[in-house]
Amino acid sequence: MTVLHPPAPATRPPAIALGSARLLAGTRGDHPVSHAEHTAIHGHPRRLDHSALVADLERVRLLGRGGAGFPVAVKLAGTPSGPRTEIVVNGSEGEPASFKDRTLMRLAPHLVLDGAAVVAGALRTRRVQLLVHDADAVEALEAARAERPDADLFSIVRTGADHGFVSGEIRAVTRALSGGPAVPPGRRVLPAVSGVDGRPTFASNAETFAQIALVALLGTTAYAGVGSPVEPGTTLVTVFGEVPRAGVLEVPTGLPVAGLLGDGPGPVLVGGYHGAWTTCADLGDLRLIRADLKAAGLPLGAGVLVRLPADTCPLGEVARVTRWLAGESAGQCGPCHFGLPALAEVVEAIATGREGAAGVDRALRLTGLLPGRGACAHPDGSAAFVASALRTLPDELEAHRHGGCGRPVRGVLPVPAR
Repeated sequence: MTVLHPPAPATRPPAIALGSARLLAGTRGDHPVSHAEHTAIHGHPRRLDHSALVADLERVRLLGRGGAGFPVAVKLAGTPSGPRTEIVVNGSEGEPASFKDRTLMRLAPHLVLDGAAVVAGALRTRRVQLLVHDADAVEALEAARAERPDADLFSIVRTGADHGFVSGEIRAVTRALSGGPAVPPGRRVLPAVSGVDGRPTFASNAETFAQIALVALLGTTAYAGVGSPVEPGTTLVTVFGEVPRAGVLEVPTGLPVAGLLGDGPGPVLVGGYHGAWTTCADLGDLRLIRADLKAAGLPLGAGVLVRLPADTCPLGEVARVTRWLAGESAGQCGPCHFGLPALAEVVEAIATGREGAAGVDRALRLTGLLPGRGACAHPDGSAAFVASALRTLPDELEAHRHGGCGRPVRGVLPVPAR
């Protein structure tokens, strides 16, 4: 497996709205939308109490944009109100292939802050923390906070350089904000029950808070006037590879997924490094609706859509990411400490031709053993990434059994240096 020196991952992919911009309204180039511009475009969000905000979020069927796609109204309804309650905006975005939250925080920071303020008002608390890794996003949020009359509501916490993939898991985030290690705890306790410092905590990612802001700004009827009736509104996706438009795209829900990826035989990754592989042909008429994609075994996850170009080795790309995923575990449970390194080793052996059909069988057996046994979902997502790749790439597997596909590994899928 020949790995070429990959291009540095784009730190500022273009932000493009397909149709009417909402999340990206007023953005231009690399310039954040100022508070004056933001209020001229959006106005001021309505003040909603707990039950009213839950009802509005339920009416528009808002789903979380961080990965699981959980109904936001259910999460908010289960969070107690009061001054002890914490609010956490998880802006860590540890998924290397996703740039949507970083782009949003950098270009439209006031939407994120408005959403956090709306939730704080509904929950009757002033404990709002934003956990952010990206330096440009921190700078934009700090500047935005300084412009706002409610600046004292927000505390922006910048994570260190060692903040990795698993550290962005929400229970790892609340543990870190409580002064502990940034790794998921063994007990699966919901943050709404016990989050930061043991207090009830409403936590979600940056785009989810921006969507909450839009609901409060537009009202439910206008918000639901765009996109699919099943999942109204717009959503952000990071699209790259051999695609018609690469960048962070704001698109109405309900668009055909294949239309965003273009025509071609290259394998397609949906959902990022905890997502799944397929082909454009197998996507068929699937639309950008989270429930439909999940039912098809293609969870949208972090909102990543990739079609690999023909000049890179797909198995080599998968092997690189699998090795990186093995190194990003917390190493605190068997599936991560033993299972993921073993999986990375066999996938590398398949990609280099050292393992044939027996290696594929062993890899698939490992992916069946990993899910449901870890302290977090990292082994589950990593297993799905590998298993779907092996099932999607039979021709590649056959070629590698007989000396390889002849293509170098160009590093299309970004893997951060450790």
